[in-house]
Amino acid sequence: QVQLVESGGGSVQAGGSLRLSCVASGYTFSSNCMGWFRQAPGKEREGVAVIIPGWGTTAYADSVKERFTISTDNAKSTLYLQMNSLKPEDTAMYFCAAHNHWVCTLNRADFGYWGQGTQVTVSS
Repeated sequence: QVQLVESGGGSVQAGGSLRLSCVASGYTFSSNCMGWFRQAPGKEREGVAVIIPGWGTTAYADSVKERFTISTDNAKSTLYLQMNSLKPEDTAMYFCAAHNHWVCTLNRADFGYWGQGTQVTVSS
């Protein structure tokens, strides 16, 4: 059974930084795709960043490029999202997600495994 558990959310001022973590159990870090998504109140869940841990291949939403970095520690079965230069519009619930194939895009419909989410709030 795959379990994804996020942590690291919180409240910061604009321009600040946070690092989100997602510990995976029952899931193989290899050529499968993992990612971070976010959902703000009243909005649809959107893709933020994805990665294939075994290859290091990444992709980002335009809104977070140059500010966010996705990475993994395969030995610790942990996915990270380093978020710098945070903006109020980054406020959302952030979710870790994974699936079992190598096609890796920001399309949330591809992802079958989800964490419970961690809240990020950025104040101006």
